[in-house]
Amino acid sequence: MFTDARSKRVIFVAHCLLNQNSISDGTADYPGANEEILQILLKAKVGIVQMPCPELCCLGLDRGNVLGAESPVVVENTRIRKAMQEPSVSAQLSVLTEFVMRQIFEYHKHGFEVIGIVGINRSPCCGVNTTSDDNRELEGQGVFITKLKAALTDINLEIPVIGVKADADAAMRVEALL
Repeated sequence: MFTDARSKRVIFVAHCLLNQNSISDGTADYPGANEEILQILLKAKVGIVQMPCPELCCLGLDRGNVLGAESPVVVENTRIRKAMQEPSVSAQLSVLTEFVMRQIFEYHKHGFEVIGIVGINRSPCCGVNTTSDDNRELEGQGVFITKLKAALTDINLEIPVIGVKADADAAMRVEALL
């Protein structure tokens, strides 16, 4: 099964790596996608699975910040983190986690290599090494990555999870997964 031209290698990426238009006002680093990381993945011939944006799916595009880009990023991210922890929103986040886990499990079940998961450091949802809370960037994980990693642990599936930011090291970190 699956003996055609496909590589049978996939990588899961935070939604905003491919679509900066989904993130909150004042936090975009690129006009559209992180082209450098995208080019590395395309060159490596891996399938790119764009995870849903938890913030967009749970809070909408307008996250309710009347100050928009005038707010410091970590202040806006802290506000979003708190909103994502509200019980009704957290329940939606669990549904998104299950959606991603079903995809990971399907690929794994059919012998595909799930190379890794790429999150976005400083993000209140998709941060891997750092997140935003208390109006600052600090060590820790975003609320979505925390749920995703717990779900992977629950089924004893080890997949590398890395975090990147819009800096010179981001592409190298992704390339190291390949």
